Amino acid sequence: MANKRDFYDILGVNRDASDDDIKKAYRKLAMKYHPDRNPDSKEAEEKFKEAKEAYEILSEPEKRRAYDAYGHAGVNPQMGAGGPGGFGAEGMGGFSEAFGDIFGEIFGGAGGRSGGRGGGQQVYRGSDLRYNLEITLEQAARGTETKIRIPALEECDTCNGTGAKPGTQAKTCHTCGGAGQVRMQQGFFSLQQTCPTCHGMGKIITDPCRVCDGAGRVKKHKTLSVKIPAGVDDGDRIRLAGEGEAGVNGGPPGDLYVVVQLKPHPVFQRDGADLHCEMPISFTVAALGGEIEIPTLDGGAKIKVPAETQSGQVFRLRGKGIKPIRQTSSGDLMCHVVIETPVRLTDRQKELLRELEEINKKDGDKHNPRAKSFMDKVKDFFAS
Repeated sequence: MANKRDFYDILGVNRDASDDDIKKAYRKLAMKYHPDRNPDSKEAEEKFKEAKEAYEILSEPEKRRAYDAYGHAGVNPQMGAGGPGGFGAEGMGGFSEAFGDIFGEIFGGAGGRSGGRGGGQQVYRGSDLRYNLEITLEQAARGTETKIRIPALEECDTCNGTGAKPGTQAKTCHTCGGAGQVRMQQGFFSLQQTCPTCHGMGKIITDPCRVCDGAGRVKKHKTLSVKIPAGVDDGDRIRLAGEGEAGVNGGPPGDLYVVVQLKPHPVFQRDGADLHCEMPISFTVAALGGEIEIPTLDGGAKIKVPAETQSGQVFRLRGKGIKPIRQTSSGDLMCHVVIETPVRLTDRQKELLRELEEINKKDGDKHNPRAKSFMDKVKDFFAS
């Protein structure tokens, strides 16, 4: 269960998505990954099952409220007291505490988590959140600061996170006696699991807060300022500690991870520290040589094209790439030569080109060595 994905991420919807949005997202995934459409794909089968499980929880209001409040632990009574965290994934509390009880019963050892067996309410850390931020290549190279607006669960101001209506209090759970967990005796062993009645909270809210409907948290939007360091690359993550969802029962908040996504650039393609671009030149410049100007992230630069340059040749401009975060030097700019064939030729241009072709034919081995080498290979191939 430690690697179980967040149900909202599985369906590709926001945490404040409507029931219709959740249903549409599920139908789309179900059509795509249905086993009848992918009979030999184990991956599709797993994705179908994953989407089905997510929809079964999020499509029912009561289960969804439990999941929003406590993560996977709130909808899976077989799990232990480990709270949600890390993009909605649970901790290993259920596994470790169950086995801790077994050995504790046998050897008389004690253990457990704070707020667990002591009889108090369970304290859960808030879920981590993810935000995909698109930036330009120039912003990635130089760094930038931007503001983002994100939805998140925050502590209810009306009930101060208790979930109970102001002026009232939650009652001790009659099933677990306030421990948040129940024990199951199986012969020699004593097993422990999260209380199915209070979902590990230890208390039952009989008169819930009207603002948060007893969850203790409400959905809000907040605006944050994010500093993007120079040199970030596609897929890099920026952690904003404590900016995730609010914890439960006074638990610490989760973190927000801003994931950088680079927008396509009209000129350059990035490869780590290096930049690549295509450089179209006329075949006259390619044949006779010349000087051309090419763009860089810092402005224009001039390079000399030697005579007899071939298409596909690469010119390297050192230090004109990007300096990644963890490197001390900048990469290079790689200019790939593409010889452009002229279009919309006049009669005079066509005449000159035909004259040039006739001259080349008289001494083709000298003027077109690559064509000669290719034709020799073709002859050898058919002769063999």
